[in-house]
Amino acid sequence: MVEIEVVYAAVDRQLLLTVKVPAGTSLRAAVQASGMATQFPELDVASCPLGIFGKVVADPEERTVQAGDRIEIYRPLLADPKEVRRLRAAKAALAKQQRH
Repeated sequence: MVEIEVVYAAVDRQLLLTVKVPAGTSLRAAVQASGMATQFPELDVASCPLGIFGKVVADPEERTVQAGDRIEIYRPLLADPKEVRRLRAAKAALAKQQRH
């Protein structure tokens, strides 16, 4: 058995669970075994992106957990960051233009 942490941050609250899983367990299986889905029913643990210590894992079904891993469950982005920056820059340029 290896001890890991599973963490998820919703818009209004966050939760960190410490879980023991058998060695060789995949990240996806560890998240499903953590019970996080019962705490956040809106969370789709079968397909959401996962990471370890801030780095996205491309193949969470294949990657196995290591003792001490902190598996992070990521929420989908509500807005594309590039688009938000573009809109902000356009708004600032328009405001500057109107002042002159």
